[in-house]
Amino acid sequence: MAGHFPPAAELTTSGRPVLIPNEIECSILSSVDLECDELPSFPLLKSGIIILTTHRIVWISDSTNSAVAVPLAAVNHILSSKKSIKSMFASPRVRFQVSVPSGGISRSAVITIVIRGKGDHEVFVSKFWENWRARAWENDDNNKDSSSSSASGPTSTGSGGLYSSEGTVRMVGVAGILRKEQEMWENTDKSLQEAFQDLNALMSKAKEMVMLAEKMRQKLLAGTNSQSGSTNDDEVASKEEIQDWLLSVGIISPVTKESAGALYHQQLSRQLADFVRTPLDIAGGMISLIDIYCLFNRARGTELISPDDLLQACLLWEKIDVPVMIRKFDSGVMVIQSKSYSDDEVFARIRTLVTKPDALQFGVSASDAARTLGIAPAMAKEHLLTAESKGLLCRDVSPEGFRFYINLFPEINSEDLYLVKDYTVYASWIKATIANRRR
Repeated sequence: MAGHFPPAAELTTSGRPVLIPNEIECSILSSVDLECDELPSFPLLKSGIIILTTHRIVWISDSTNSAVAVPLAAVNHILSSKKSIKSMFASPRVRFQVSVPSGGISRSAVITIVIRGKGDHEVFVSKFWENWRARAWENDDNNKDSSSSSASGPTSTGSGGLYSSEGTVRMVGVAGILRKEQEMWENTDKSLQEAFQDLNALMSKAKEMVMLAEKMRQKLLAGTNSQSGSTNDDEVASKEEIQDWLLSVGIISPVTKESAGALYHQQLSRQLADFVRTPLDIAGGMISLIDIYCLFNRARGTELISPDDLLQACLLWEKIDVPVMIRKFDSGVMVIQSKSYSDDEVFARIRTLVTKPDALQFGVSASDAARTLGIAPAMAKEHLLTAESKGLLCRDVSPEGFRFYINLFPEINSEDLYLVKDYTVYASWIKATIANRRR
């Protein structure tokens, strides 16, 4: 129905479009309107961000977390702009014709992109023409058709019989499956050799390598699920390690200054917010800024960013609605944490650690807390210092370093120093001290 055009587009939690397989972003503009007078049901799309990809034109609202997408497959023609004196003082416009399904038939309508913000609209138009002529979505359809036909090849009962179109004998049965598997790995090996010949070949093959890594990861997951009863711990650990490597291979469509223009830091901030969710889950809800810088640059491949760009992207999280935030400790150490992360839970675990008999006597170090919390010693030290500032711990500084102890002063009665209440930390400390002297 025409009332459903353009269709809604799915967004991530940071407001970035969820890309379909093999889709790559090419250009981004801000303060853009979409207009169509020929369709009465066309929604009011004013002052949003428009993202041109190899498959779609995605319009994202600035005020609401909503988006629509016009498939480039529905575009029939891109209309040339008429140059006049009036157009020199007006907002640039890009008009294109689309096919809209309506009541079982297809009708044509003209959609106008009104570019009111700052940006190189000429680059956008050239990319628009380039992507529309490339028709990347047709290549995806052909790949699906070829994969489905090849999957049914050994069991096919078509007119070819035992002979292929080239006149060679078809390999059937178990031998055919093994031969096909061998050919697939030979092609994979050839792609890897071509990719690593030099840097230019690596850059040209980067997208293919990411897709190949994802397919390998899916195969590993399928193999782990199907053989979970017959694999030992070493094999499972090895497969999980390989999956971690493949997950960090790269981002298929990284935000760049060339594609995002003036919106570079804003879009980089949103993409970074989507990227850090998995590392945060693995790290327990908090990770250092240095670790994220290394992981994010490794995932971006050749499109590296500077530390200043990363910091600016993180600081923009305060202005956009994302589930992560940047935090700076009193010592100056900066970390990234999820908004659901709670210091109270960390303090409870630290309290359990420092109230153990050995810790009551000798205290705990940052390394001890790091092993308990499962984080780096530098971050564990920051948590211990924060707990000290809250009055939970006391600190002892010696040539061996910092040692932290449970704070007993709130439980000591200044009017009667010898009064010890049962079932308190103070009482546990006295028992641990007496037991240590008897040894």
